[in-house]
Amino acid sequence: MKKHISSRTRWLIVISLLLAMLVTVTGAVNATRPGETFVQTLLAPFRSAGSALVRSVERYYDYVFRYETLKAENEELRRRLVALEEDVRSADSLQRENERLRQLLGLMEEHEDYKPVSAYIISWDDSNWKSAFTIGKGTGSGIQEGHVVITEYNQVVGRVTAVGPNWATVTTVLDSALGISASVASSGYTGVVEGALATGSEGLLRMNYLPSDSVLRNNDQVITTGSTVYPRGLLIGYITDADFDETGVAKYALLRPAAELDDLEQVYIITDFKKQ
Repeated sequence: MKKHISSRTRWLIVISLLLAMLVTVTGAVNATRPGETFVQTLLAPFRSAGSALVRSVERYYDYVFRYETLKAENEELRRRLVALEEDVRSADSLQRENERLRQLLGLMEEHEDYKPVSAYIISWDDSNWKSAFTIGKGTGSGIQEGHVVITEYNQVVGRVTAVGPNWATVTTVLDSALGISASVASSGYTGVVEGALATGSEGLLRMNYLPSDSVLRNNDQVITTGSTVYPRGLLIGYITDADFDETGVAKYALLRPAAELDDLEQVYIITDFKKQ
């Protein structure tokens, strides 16, 4: 593009010199009185052509400089648009974080014994038999293997299963190897909750070892019973279905996880709590 404009510019210089010579000759002729009318008549067509040429040159110059100006303005507008979009994303992220912190504050007022560490999810590692993600904090922030991970709404997300100085792997409740002692909040029936993917129920949890005479209702809350690992009363999920297990002696219930794992950005690791 620069080479093309440079070539045109050289032509413009040549044309400008010719026009300057034409103006000089015309001025010289105007300075002489004898035969002035004849000369003016003779030069009139050339002057018209010269004026048209000058106007063309001016329009070309206007086009070139206008093009460069528009191009610069366009680049500036693009830069401003990118900056505005970044500001909007930052504002949305801050708003979500503020909401999480407000909810967490309420949770801490209710559970003063919790010592949470907040962390952002930096990557996910999903497979058919496992659901896990990595957070950007580790032993340097007091996080250890076995610590429970929750949301700001006191919902169980999972447990820390591997940890480094500035990172940790969290295995979620969807993993079939992560058994949690739990109870149905409304009735007190107890059982063990684990991921139900192995039984063909992807994205759900399964509560096993329920009494055969238990009465279970949809949307009943299932919470942790409390142990040395899990604080009591953490929300695990909501019952969506129930039936007798393969033995026909006990019942099981399918649960929808309380934590919306697909939408997680930030989690809270309970590094200490009062054991029941």
